[in-house]
Amino acid sequence: MSDSLRTVNDPGDGDAVPAYDSATRTSLAIAAAAAFCTYFCMYAFRKPFTAGTFDGETLFGLDLKVALVVAQVAGYTLSKFIGIKIVSEMPAGRRALGILSLIVAAELGLVLFAILPVGWKPLALFLNGLPLGMVFGLVIAYLEGRRQTEALTAALSASFIVSSGVVKSVGRWLIGEAGLSEYTMPAAAGALFFVPLLVSVWALSRTPPPGAEDRRRRAARNAMTRDDRRQFLAAYWPGLVLMVGVYVTLTIVRTVRDDFAVEIWRDLGVAGEPSVFARSETVVAILVTAACALFIFVRDNRTALAVTLGLMVAGFCVAAAAAAGQGAGALGPFPFMVACGVGLYVPYVAFHTTVFERIIAAAGRPCNIGFLMYLADSSGYLGHTALLLWRSLSRPGETIGADGDALPLFRGMLLATAAASAVALTVATVYFLRVLRRPEEKPEEENASVVTAPASATPQTMAV
Repeated sequence: MSDSLRTVNDPGDGDAVPAYDSATRTSLAIAAAAAFCTYFCMYAFRKPFTAGTFDGETLFGLDLKVALVVAQVAGYTLSKFIGIKIVSEMPAGRRALGILSLIVAAELGLVLFAILPVGWKPLALFLNGLPLGMVFGLVIAYLEGRRQTEALTAALSASFIVSSGVVKSVGRWLIGEAGLSEYTMPAAAGALFFVPLLVSVWALSRTPPPGAEDRRRRAARNAMTRDDRRQFLAAYWPGLVLMVGVYVTLTIVRTVRDDFAVEIWRDLGVAGEPSVFARSETVVAILVTAACALFIFVRDNRTALAVTLGLMVAGFCVAAAAAAGQGAGALGPFPFMVACGVGLYVPYVAFHTTVFERIIAAAGRPCNIGFLMYLADSSGYLGHTALLLWRSLSRPGETIGADGDALPLFRGMLLATAAASAVALTVATVYFLRVLRRPEEKPEEENASVVTAPASATPQTMAV
């Protein structure tokens, strides 16, 4: 067995990695479950409003649902830009309180959405999205920099695949069975998930910091300074530009699928089935999580990065094939939504689980996932907002999906995204394999300059 493909506890390795003790394994399992639950609950404060269709309603010449989506995404996008600094610099002991404060602020935005006049409702959703964009970075900070990070973050990433469909189903149930309006439903959905959120954040705050062997193999992850951010960008900007470009296109298509799932399913001939969102996304989550979690078994950081980028290209090919198959009438509604979901979420989740994690580990420079994720996320959501505004302003008053155009638009985006992203990922793979050399390949003076923080330098977590 090649060294790069041995498991982290392979007894055949002369430099075998000490196994986690039982207490640490239990703590990490709890951390994965708590991270999943925390982010799952966050989606109940963000996505239920998209379960409404707001048919026939317009505001300032825009389709009302588009105006609401744009407003929330604008707040979410601004949050991502703010998070580049706030999340990357957040001390470990303040994360739990930070998560809860952000969620409470988001719920207040949903309360305003329920009570304000229609003309002010986009402002309420802007205020709802503004705090939520920073939650992910605070959650993933508990999981990064470990030998098991891919498995832990794959569990976390499964939450935003499953939760989006589940909270939409909850939203449709609150409208159809509980009799709530499309305006009061989002605040009610958030309130249903607040107590589970409290419990999961408390459990997450008990996560132990990475151990010495984790830091040796994955590099220490501490709060960053402005100079740390500048130096990392200066060292790897060509590859990061390519990766961010892929992430932007991926975010746009994935978010269109998510925000207009009701309209896409309707165009596919499936309507009035609230459970269909949860069923399709659960299948996608299982497949994607299993694929991305396997990278804990690839020890060498460069190898893991290269294989991951190859898997991402394969994911885009699956999405393109699904679009072509559905357009030709060869793929039914449920298989199509599952196939394109897997094709989009494999590369999307890989960014969260492996790509940035292994780039940081191989680089050996001061950095954390929060910085790179928020650099990509801010650009991705800015692109999504710009696309929504452009389409709405170029076709004022037209409701997306009202004329059956949501599905053709989505298929076209899948095909274009797959082609452009496959090329960019191929170039990025060549670049990073060239600049991220193995330690034995680096000049002696360069190796000596890489400093790993001692155990005492790693911020300790604090219980709520």
